[in-house]
Amino acid sequence: MKLIPALMLVAFSGGASASGFQLLEQNASGIANAYAGSAAVADNASTIYFNPAGMTQLQAREVSGGLSAVDPSFSFDNKGSNVGALTGTGDGGNAGGWAFIPNGYLSWALSKDLYIGLGVGGPFGLKTEYNNPWVGAAQSVSFEIKTYNVNPSIAYRVNETVSLGLGVNWQYVDATYKRQAGVAAAALAATPVKLTLDDDAWGWNVGALFTVSPSTKVGLSYRSTIQYHTSGKIQASGPSPAINAGGSSKAKADIEMPDTAILSVTQKLSDKWEMLGDVSWTGWSSIPKVDIYRSSNTGAGTGNGTIAQVLESDFRDTWRVALGANYQYNDAWKLKFGLAYDESPVKGASTRLTSLPDNDRVWFSFGAQWAPDKASRLDLGMSYIYVQDSKINNNQTTGFGAAARGIVTGDYSASIWLFGAQYSMAF
Repeated sequence: MKLIPALMLVAFSGGASASGFQLLEQNASGIANAYAGSAAVADNASTIYFNPAGMTQLQAREVSGGLSAVDPSFSFDNKGSNVGALTGTGDGGNAGGWAFIPNGYLSWALSKDLYIGLGVGGPFGLKTEYNNPWVGAAQSVSFEIKTYNVNPSIAYRVNETVSLGLGVNWQYVDATYKRQAGVAAAALAATPVKLTLDDDAWGWNVGALFTVSPSTKVGLSYRSTIQYHTSGKIQASGPSPAINAGGSSKAKADIEMPDTAILSVTQKLSDKWEMLGDVSWTGWSSIPKVDIYRSSNTGAGTGNGTIAQVLESDFRDTWRVALGANYQYNDAWKLKFGLAYDESPVKGASTRLTSLPDNDRVWFSFGAQWAPDKASRLDLGMSYIYVQDSKINNNQTTGFGAAARGIVTGDYSASIWLFGAQYSMAF
């Protein structure tokens, strides 16, 4: 139990390994299988996140904690961007960087068929940061999203074939967005602008686990959308006190985090080999855009009316398909492999944001599990994630505000390394 408050002190943020700004790293034990079979595996207490019904497959009391390290790389190659009076030049360097994502879970059997559990993690996170100045600084210098999710859950074994699970989620989001002011005037172009927003909200998740045979399990799970009504402030901090006063204000924005659905299968082929499969869907179309409003200082002279900026994301719903395999080398060691294809919610060059230069990706994963006894396991995994090269042609020369943000045109190359360790124990 001492693990839970300690984990809450760590920021759940980073370059997202999954598409959009979703973090699949709600355990590190699934990394080696590219999260194939995530809603059906249920071999440690982290099943609370992926499918709470899986708690019925655990021992009487189990605790699990892990840490994932993500190293994304996003490199921009300018191909004729037009940013007007903004003085910044250059490609911005590597917009990625190391991030660390912890998780913690506790499962407890109240009876043979009734289990309760608690999970702590961060389902969404993102950080991109460019060297400043750079050619796209009026659109983004840095963008960071952190989430914290607390997930109490319950599971009930209906019979030897069917188990059901239910959870509620308290989730907190904290976002920080930095850019240079728009390009309408040279004085404005030298003014950094910082937006900070936060809020907390509630959601829910459900799951079912079917033990079709001693060698076959099928898992179904669903996590609801979460509606945020964030509030915060816009801060301008350039050389002109008048511009700073006119550009600074309180702010607010609404965002609906997407829902997700997972269908998973695990199939033992022999005493040595096991196959895992996963098909998941994410409702990213819940974020067609983000309207950032000024909630104070909206009178004449601000130049922005009541809307400070619109992030035109135009996201689409996505699918992810994963296939994994486990090989039981001996009683203590299991070797794990995985491959996955993950669609991006970004539709194309015109709606690709400098703050989220995302594209379709392929996971190549492997790792191992060490079980020194029946009560403990250590999972180690790593993934190389190939992100398809992408183009950007984001035109923000018109829209809300007198200071436009230019046209950023170019190519992105990206890749991600992912490492993780998970320790699980029954007691």
